[in-house]
Amino acid sequence: MTRSLITGGAGFIGSHLADRLIELGHEVYIIDDLSTGSIQNVLHLKAHPKFHYELDTIMNEKLLAELVDTCDNVYHLAATVGVQLVVDSPVNTIENITKGTELVLKWASKKSKKVLITSTSEVYGKSITTPFTETDDLTLGPTSKGRWSYACSKMLDEFLALAYWRERKLPVVIVRLFNTVGPRQTGRYGMVIPRFVSQALAGEPLTVYEDGKMVRSFGYVGDVVGAIIDLMQHPNTAGEIYNIGNPSKITIEDLALLVIRLTESNSTLHYIPYRDAYMEGFEDIRSRVPNIKKINALTGYQPKVELDEIIRQVIAYTRDNPNSA
Repeated sequence: MTRSLITGGAGFIGSHLADRLIELGHEVYIIDDLSTGSIQNVLHLKAHPKFHYELDTIMNEKLLAELVDTCDNVYHLAATVGVQLVVDSPVNTIENITKGTELVLKWASKKSKKVLITSTSEVYGKSITTPFTETDDLTLGPTSKGRWSYACSKMLDEFLALAYWRERKLPVVIVRLFNTVGPRQTGRYGMVIPRFVSQALAGEPLTVYEDGKMVRSFGYVGDVVGAIIDLMQHPNTAGEIYNIGNPSKITIEDLALLVIRLTESNSTLHYIPYRDAYMEGFEDIRSRVPNIKKINALTGYQPKVELDEIIRQVIAYTRDNPNSA
């Protein structure tokens, strides 16, 4: 029986990953400080004999070391998430991401435990060549624009993880996630689909930034956690980076209209500039779409759940859990 540790295991993706691993017969340990996660996401697992949880931060080095020592592998998901938190709390964003990953790699290295690092499509930055491929150059904005602190911190995570692989032979695999969505995701920190769904169900205008022509792709959380597990279990993924997402694309404006249609809402669209939503001079990525040929060639990964069905599931979840938004 495999024992797996999930940092950030009470978060949106982490809780779905815990569900899937337990279904596969793993013994699952999670650690989460609930800064952006929620105990509600794992309440249904608390009584399961193969589920163990610690409500603490991964900065608790003694506890982290014990958990890493107990487990056979580590899924490292703990991080500050959401554009709003990045803008509002840049110090915490940088420290939580970089220091947390440093500690996970340090203790995993002592016992050669395989680690999967969750990175982000944000690292591609302002590149105008899409879809993004793992070997593309990464183009970020200036350090004077704090919006890029999240992407830069995640890039440092990647550099450090690959350094541990090259220098100390720690088996690490890095995944760059592209807008993972589904039930349990909150819109509190800027995530667009739960925010749109909540606004539409309340009959409020859907807030669209700038002209709404930004292009995005959305991957279903169930598809994503399946791909993550396949990469962890595959014997030839150490030292590699993989995009995970759905290459189907849509503009944010069209996404808002789709949410209105599926909720049967009378909501309208309300356009506001980024400076009103976040800060003066805020920059965003115009197009963010993954090339998934690398992971497909290795594992056969192909997204199964498309956007209409994802939104329907988010609508049902939000109706059943009105306080989750």
